Amino acid sequence: MIVLRVTKRNIKIAIAAAVKVLKRGGVIAYPTETTYGLGCDPRNAKAVRRIYAIKGREKKKPLLLVASSTAQVKKVAKLVGANLEFAKRFWPGPLTLVLPARNGKKEIAARVSSSKFVQSLTEAYGFPIISTSANKSGKKECRSGRAIASTFQNQKNRPDFVIDVGSLPKRKVSTVARVGEDGRVEVLRHGAVRI
Repeated sequence: MIVLRVTKRNIKIAIAAAVKVLKRGGVIAYPTETTYGLGCDPRNAKAVRRIYAIKGREKKKPLLLVASSTAQVKKVAKLVGANLEFAKRFWPGPLTLVLPARNGKKEIAARVSSSKFVQSLTEAYGFPIISTSANKSGKKECRSGRAIASTFQNQKNRPDFVIDVGSLPKRKVSTVARVGEDGRVEVLRHGAVRI
């Protein structure tokens, strides 16, 4: 597990290094607007399995995606009608929408992050990435790179690369919602955005 302390001077280097890790199928830990997250390329089944192993998370619990823009979300999900209007109202921000997948087989939970770092990372990668809190399932979220290193350093399963921007303030997790075609909103997880 490599930990890179990020400053304004080396942020581009950190993003380029994270993109390399993602492209080779690795798992990264990175800061979001709510907490530190674990991420990988959602198209890489082996990397996704590693995230479940790192967290000790049940495989039936889905993972969400973060993206740099609505255009990037549209690469993986159908974002039209009431969902698009809702996205325009709350994105970028800590609202995750459960959307129909582009392939029509399932749903995908995604958001456009308000974190400039996440926006830059996903833009550089060119595709949305997995975002799930960087912690062991059922345990407290990690709010610093130091906490991630401490939590995972002696674990068999751990992130490959940690982007450490220091401590994040305590914030609520993202709100997760599903918007029906009729505009009705079903809140699946209450969080930072009040609906």
